[in-house]
Amino acid sequence: MTIFDNLFLSVQKHYKPKYKQKANSYALWYVSLLQSGLLLLSGILIAVFLKGMHTSGMNSENAWLLYVLVVLFLCLKNWLQYSGKKSKIMRANTKKFNPINYSMRTLWLVLIGIFSLCILLLQAF
Repeated sequence: MTIFDNLFLSVQKHYKPKYKQKANSYALWYVSLLQSGLLLLSGILIAVFLKGMHTSGMNSENAWLLYVLVVLFLCLKNWLQYSGKKSKIMRANTKKFNPINYSMRTLWLVLIGIFSLCILLLQAF
């Protein structure tokens, strides 16, 4: 299981008692937002590095278009992955192997931290 699978299970396990039917959606959106935030952060860091090296890879319009397309692909991939057969297998494997339980406060702070770091780097860029 990957780290994203463990995060999905942690978010789902936290929200399952309160929101039985929405727990999968919340976990799916959390993992998708985290992956898109990490993608945005890595793209910004590469753009800052290339700007410092005085090279141009692509203009900002094309970069944002590519980012939106990849985020849509990530959302679709996560939706297919976490709502199908792999999800059932993953839940069955959690009975054998105890996944790491993360604090929800920590998980949301990581997500907020990633996007705030992206905003800070975009303003400086």
